[in-house]
Amino acid sequence: MVTVGADQVTIRAIVRSLEGEIALVEVEQGGCGRCHEEGGCGGQQLTQMFCSGPKTYQVINAVGAAVGDQVRVGIAPGSVSKTANFAYILPLTVAFAGAAVGTSLGGDAGGILGAIGGLVIAFAYIRFRMRSELGNRAERPYIISVLN
Repeated sequence: MVTVGADQVTIRAIVRSLEGEIALVEVEQGGCGRCHEEGGCGGQQLTQMFCSGPKTYQVINAVGAAVGDQVRVGIAPGSVSKTANFAYILPLTVAFAGAAVGTSLGGDAGGILGAIGGLVIAFAYIRFRMRSELGNRAERPYIISVLN
């Protein structure tokens, strides 16, 4: 069950494994469940084409949930839109910038190479940011409470 509040999106999940402060939780429905509502991004529809069944996510386990516990997982206000902007807008912007620089230096072939180079740089930066704890902890989902 997904709950969408004014400040926060929450979802029920089951803890499947623990590794230190991080819990691997399983949810049956991905996303916030607002795909068809005004303001929903529709991203869940795209993911349903590529995978089926329950999804697992790494979340911060500050409440000390145990394996098998049913929990409520929360996502910080604004983090969904911030992450979407980071994942979509950053690569597009860098690809366009790379294409513009490449075109000015080497015509069409330079534009293509510049766009590809921009995408490689953007994805490398995103991968670095996702692995580092700097600035990433505030956006990570976290367990709010144990339900059972």
